[in-house]
Amino acid sequence: MNPFAQFVKDLSGRLGSGFSSLNQTSASNQAYIRNLEREIKEKNVLDLSLIDLPVVVFDLETTGFHPYQGDRILSIGAVKVRGLQVEEEPFYSLVHSGVSISEEITRLTGITNDMTEAAPSLNEVLNGFYRYIQSDVLVAHHAGHERKFMNHATWTTMKRKFHHRLLDTTFLTRVNRPDQALNSLDECCAAYEVSIDQRHHALSDAKAAAALWIQSVKEARENGYRTLGEVYTKLASLK
Repeated sequence: MNPFAQFVKDLSGRLGSGFSSLNQTSASNQAYIRNLEREIKEKNVLDLSLIDLPVVVFDLETTGFHPYQGDRILSIGAVKVRGLQVEEEPFYSLVHSGVSISEEITRLTGITNDMTEAAPSLNEVLNGFYRYIQSDVLVAHHAGHERKFMNHATWTTMKRKFHHRLLDTTFLTRVNRPDQALNSLDECCAAYEVSIDQRHHALSDAKAAAALWIQSVKEARENGYRTLGEVYTKLASLK
């Protein structure tokens, strides 16, 4: 039985007894994460066809850029991509950050202090997010930002390292269009004729990045790149 199925089975079994203690739930979450770590280590995705790569494209809205200096996650949005299609069920949640949100961030994201005060804790949201992504490959635009915050959040809430493979959408845009200076999500989406419904909203940006990923995979295949390993090899030659 895969880790997610086991988690659901365990969870269903406890529903009847009313979740006898918080520690049991915490222990189950920890066990689920350990199973994910093992499954991730066992996966070899480099030789998988890009079109067969199971990915979750996600985006974080945060209070700033430096999680180790006090910046925090405000929201997480994600969608699953299978083949060249976005699956219907997305993931989205605001996060109770525990810090004051600046007026600048509120203007940028639309997220207010009142909104995050009523939101679930980072621990709750992160556990839900890990159950959603399972052992899939993660994709984000300018993924270094997401990696820093996921490293910090996973360690502070679970005392575990962030193990998921995380790809940047620009991996493919650099390979496909090395002569174009495509940088921001807006620039990349404009180049690939992808619309963004609501900029700086985690789910909206995740959906746009997913559409960008799909168009980039199509173009990579047209350019002769079939696997993630082939993309990495080409990227190495561009440095």
